[in-house]
Amino acid sequence: MTWFESLILGLVQGLTEFLPVSSSAHLRLTAAFSGWEDPGAAFTAITQIGTEAAVLIYFRKDIGRIILAWSKSLTNKAMRRDHDAQMGWLVIVGSIPIGVLGVTLKDQIEGPFRDLRITATMLIVVGVIIGIADRLAARDESGGRHRAAKQRKELQDLGVRDGLIFGLCQSAALVPGVSRSGATISGGLFMGYTREAAARYSFLLAIPAVLASGLFELKDAMDGGHVAWGPTAFATVIAFVTGYAVIAWFMKFISTKSFMPFVWYRIALGILIIVLVATGALSPDAGESAH
Repeated sequence: MTWFESLILGLVQGLTEFLPVSSSAHLRLTAAFSGWEDPGAAFTAITQIGTEAAVLIYFRKDIGRIILAWSKSLTNKAMRRDHDAQMGWLVIVGSIPIGVLGVTLKDQIEGPFRDLRITATMLIVVGVIIGIADRLAARDESGGRHRAAKQRKELQDLGVRDGLIFGLCQSAALVPGVSRSGATISGGLFMGYTREAAARYSFLLAIPAVLASGLFELKDAMDGGHVAWGPTAFATVIAFVTGYAVIAWFMKFISTKSFMPFVWYRIALGILIIVLVATGALSPDAGESAH
């Protein structure tokens, strides 16, 4: 991997990690369209450490409160009723599905799941799902001619059942093209949460899973020695800086705007990939890594 490739891939990772468009798909597609080698699951996981560092800094006050309250709840029963303490437990509970499936499906994630036909299909299917969830939320928020607007749930309403459902939605992002934020936010919208609540929990829920995956791949890469460390570290820094700016923009965007621009983008990109693969202009395994 060249330094220029790492710059572009770091920018792509930072720009797409928090948007409902699938960062893993865009890293894969950037390599395929550019004629580069697929950066691979290890590169993706390691650079995601950079974007998660952006989450840690952006939500540092929330995270600090949650960790402090959760720690106190371990020895103080009264603290277990505290919302921040409960959020700590709910993040742990919601992280279980992706942890189990990530280990179980590791070979598929690094192999068959990276087929561009699967990526294109997931871009379209999940795009439609996000669109339906977005329209449902918009209908509830605006009400209608014959009914009042429906009150949507906030994070204070989150329980174990919903936390696990969020976690299952997040685990779908193991397949390139799904999108971690897209899956979890749309899942939250279907369960009746506000856009802001679903997005905030989505970002918090991603922290344990992404950091664990990144550190696991980091250790694996150190043992195997198949990662270009200089360019990968550079891409991780670029992803951190870009990701922080995207979080700040996205949290403001979702408070007043629809997800439909992302939906149409996903569908258009998915159709383009299917056409290119079907006509032979692009191989379904284009840019696959040799390692």
